[in-house]
Amino acid sequence: MSEAKENKYKVFLTEKFINNLNGSLEKEDIEIIAEIKREKIRKPVITIGSNSPSLIAGADELKLSIKEYIKEREIDADLVEVGTLGMTSLEPIISVQLPGKTKLFFKNVASENIISILDGTFNNYIQEENVLGQIRNEILESYERIPYLDELAYFQNQQRLNLKNCGFIDPNSIEEYLAHDGYKSFFETIYKNTPEEICDIIEQSKLRGRGGDGYPTGKKWKIALETVSEQKYLICNAGESDPGAFMERLLIESDPHKVIEGIAISAYAISAQKAYIYIESEYSLAIERLKNAIKQAKDYGILGHDILQSGYNLDIIIRKGAGAYVCGEETALISSIEGERGRPRSKPPYPAIKGLFGRPTVVNNVETLVNIPLIIDKGAEWFCSIGTEESKGTKVFSISGKVGNPGLVEVEMGTKLRDIIYRVSGGIANSKRFKAVHIGGPSGGCLSEEHLDTLIDYDAVLLTGTSLGSAGMVVLDEDNCILDNVKYYMDFLQKESCGICIPCREGTRRMHEILENITKKPKDENGNTTLQRFKGVMQLENIAEVLKDTSLCGLGRKAANPVLSTLKWFRNEYEEHIFERNCEAGVCQELRTFEINVEACNGCTICAKKCPSDAIFGTPQNAHFIVQDKCIGCGICFDTCKFSAIISK
Repeated sequence: MSEAKENKYKVFLTEKFINNLNGSLEKEDIEIIAEIKREKIRKPVITIGSNSPSLIAGADELKLSIKEYIKEREIDADLVEVGTLGMTSLEPIISVQLPGKTKLFFKNVASENIISILDGTFNNYIQEENVLGQIRNEILESYERIPYLDELAYFQNQQRLNLKNCGFIDPNSIEEYLAHDGYKSFFETIYKNTPEEICDIIEQSKLRGRGGDGYPTGKKWKIALETVSEQKYLICNAGESDPGAFMERLLIESDPHKVIEGIAISAYAISAQKAYIYIESEYSLAIERLKNAIKQAKDYGILGHDILQSGYNLDIIIRKGAGAYVCGEETALISSIEGERGRPRSKPPYPAIKGLFGRPTVVNNVETLVNIPLIIDKGAEWFCSIGTEESKGTKVFSISGKVGNPGLVEVEMGTKLRDIIYRVSGGIANSKRFKAVHIGGPSGGCLSEEHLDTLIDYDAVLLTGTSLGSAGMVVLDEDNCILDNVKYYMDFLQKESCGICIPCREGTRRMHEILENITKKPKDENGNTTLQRFKGVMQLENIAEVLKDTSLCGLGRKAANPVLSTLKWFRNEYEEHIFERNCEAGVCQELRTFEINVEACNGCTICAKKCPSDAIFGTPQNAHFIVQDKCIGCGICFDTCKFSAIISK
């Protein structure tokens, strides 16, 4: 954008929001906005998804190839970086829009096929193999036989409120965010409402925190607002360290200004003049975009001293975390920001009364905060009309595991788990049988097929023995072992325990040891070893209950959830591993037994050469045999044998 147009747009913003002209725009203003939003284009525009999944898939190399293509063919076109549509498995995704035509999206684009895709599009011959869909626009000419994005099951079954801009706008452009009514809610907040009124609106909306058990956001804010203090703090918890969770990272990478606006409104609501964003240090792209967004907001006068002559001051500071899982707990996070080791503190007092540096502090996660501008813009009553009686609004999930379309989705509260997995995410990949879905990260739990009709609702999910938590959703199929999944999370939790309280430190370690014993054959089969093994199994549930009842912080109390939920809903798999010493999924290698059928074995020696533990003996052209004491159950011999002479038991 030219400097003249940028200055014109800044003036336009001031007139529209500060002077409250109710959007009465001059023709020139409308044209400026349309140009920024790229609703009217005079030359081709190519967008490329620039986000963590797409960069892993080769987006940087692809971007260079597109630039080279434009230069070589001397095409006057714009190349714009955008965030993610949420379809992470289809990255890199690009779009091409020609003047007068609708925007056309392509999936799984690589440097090897970009030339054929662009050549075809510029010559009105669409390479359908990579086509994802086109944007519906009644004014522009559409492409024949190309589906619209809103017709795809992935988008059709979502309600994208917080993800609305993701994959469509340039996350590096404040002008583009402003053109899409960005910061409108913040401007209206500081000019039309008192902090008390904003807290009332959020409380009336029944918004619940999106990072844990769903504590009412407005209630937390009011406690901080009513606590007398010279300094108060707002903390945005972007420290997403849960395995299988990537919602907040992609939200920041795709729409950072929305996060900044949510922080600004929330800080104003509790009368805080300083806010912190706590984020993992390795989230380099997200940090870069947050820094850029903060700088741009300061340049526009939206952050800093005497914001747009309103009398309100706000500074936002980024603090990088080391990735400790325990810092997802708000008091441990506060300790980390203060420069101390991330350890939970006993409560009360709660952070809203005594938090960062001993001052009233509100900690909200990214998804909670990006809901705030929506609620201020459309009203508490509108927000209450979405969702269930006790869980309002929408919920963003990161879907991974054995589904057809893993990625980032947003659905209305009250949606069934079945609809998310089968209608939005494409069902179980490779026509396998659904086994379970793990929700809520390490502190969550597994739900079985009989729970597929459970509603996405804080209370409904709690009744099943787990919680929404961070809303990472990992889908398991028939090839997954439940105990292997639980063992992974318990290993993670025991390593991430801060160690301050004995129940969590020792309980998670002991439960992991028991699970290890269940999923492998004992080396010594005497009676004493077997007795000790069964004693450990009997202790598992008791230890989990003690952990739940006596741990210091919420993360410790939830650490038993993976064990308790699977003992409740998948006890048959525990019994199979314990009594039959068998893993039906074939995942627990140390439970597997392999034998050689001497009648089928021709002594080719291939299996003996491939065996990593030298457990196979025999002479060439004579039947071989497996020494069970040396066999580690890896199955390499089974996969190698071309004569089906090796039997798995």
